[in-house]
Amino acid sequence: MEFPMIVVDLDGTLLKANKEVSERSIKAILDCASCGIRFIFATARPPRAVKAFLPEELLRLGSFVYYNGAYIDCRHTGINTHTAITPELTAQVLDYCLACNPNLDISLEVRDEWMCLKPYDAETVMKVKGHPMVKPLAFLRQQEASKILFTGSMDKIAFQNKFQADLNILITDDGQLTQISSLLASKEHAVSVICDAMGVLLQHVMVFGDDANDIGLFDRCGWPVAMGNAIDELKYRAREITATNEHDGVAVILERLCL
Repeated sequence: MEFPMIVVDLDGTLLKANKEVSERSIKAILDCASCGIRFIFATARPPRAVKAFLPEELLRLGSFVYYNGAYIDCRHTGINTHTAITPELTAQVLDYCLACNPNLDISLEVRDEWMCLKPYDAETVMKVKGHPMVKPLAFLRQQEASKILFTGSMDKIAFQNKFQADLNILITDDGQLTQISSLLASKEHAVSVICDAMGVLLQHVMVFGDDANDIGLFDRCGWPVAMGNAIDELKYRAREITATNEHDGVAVILERLCL
């Protein structure tokens, strides 16, 4: 089967644990691109992190879905859209979470700016470098958030029951991280927008993933590939399972496409 479009997740998929892309994976992607295959990198990460992690040659050839679909930047079509949480819902989420746990580590991503209520060890808690800007609650409540994130002790089931009709809620990283975005924002919707604009049917799209935010893509794309380290929900949906991210699982599959 030929695949005109390939969607690749980053953390736990293309990126190794040290957040680097192996030379083998870079070569496999570039070889596929030279055969006319186009790539979308779809991640929960913000633009600044993607620019820090991916080498320049991949940044030049790919289109990007950030914040689990809340922000699309497509070099193939010129599409550049931001689907945010309304200020009203941002305020409701903040008020509810802080009422449940005033010490919750909660932060907002707003168009590639990271904000929080109090300083905390973000590198340890969120597994990222850098620190969010501390802002007053009144300011945060007024934001059109690209994404809201929290870690810490809270009844996540109760939270989901309260907000799932209005927001897209993903619990990832072995249940440690809750990621919240607009109900209209998802990786699968963003990829569908790009593919529709390019005349590519989703049934002809290959996708690589490892975690819960890839489930929608696996359900809609024609050839889902689960990493060896993927959650079981993805492995059940996959057309095939490759090696882990530490063993270049993406490259293992891509290397056979342009033989």
